[in-house]
Amino acid sequence: MNTVQVRDKQFALYIPEEKITQRVKELAAQMNTDMADKDPLFLVVLSGSFVFAADLLREITIPCEISFIRVASYEGTTSTGQVKQLLGLAESIKGRTVVIVEDIIDSGKTMQELLRMLEEKKPAEVHISSLLVKPGNLKVELDIPYRCFDIDNDFIVGYGLDYDQEGRNLRSIYKVVE
Repeated sequence: MNTVQVRDKQFALYIPEEKITQRVKELAAQMNTDMADKDPLFLVVLSGSFVFAADLLREITIPCEISFIRVASYEGTTSTGQVKQLLGLAESIKGRTVVIVEDIIDSGKTMQELLRMLEEKKPAEVHISSLLVKPGNLKVELDIPYRCFDIDNDFIVGYGLDYDQEGRNLRSIYKVVE
């Protein structure tokens, strides 16, 4: 499919499924090497990153644990700029290596607030992994060593990312057609 309709918007193919699959495998291989002796806790940020997290973690071969949190700062197609912690972390992360698994980093403000919340729990180290990063839109400085793709400041949907809760099930990533 080169174009899809989600609610009232038209979207064009941006990153095909095959390219996503290949890049996720490469990223997992890098993590397997970098964290071979660390028994990391992969902290998956719901809801958008569930598809990325599932594919990534199926490629992780080192001992690890997985947990889920939920934070939100989007309504429709724009960020509200306010972080809401909706579902918290149940496990202790004190002294642990934590890998945050996120779908997209836009302004970086949500991630910055999440890092602040996690640092209060005294992990040994925290790494950021994101399917997509919008470097041209970052408002804060972040170290994002495990990223799949840098993209322009387009609104996108698919592969877990939604437009008002629709479009998450698309296998590829699409960008809005203005």
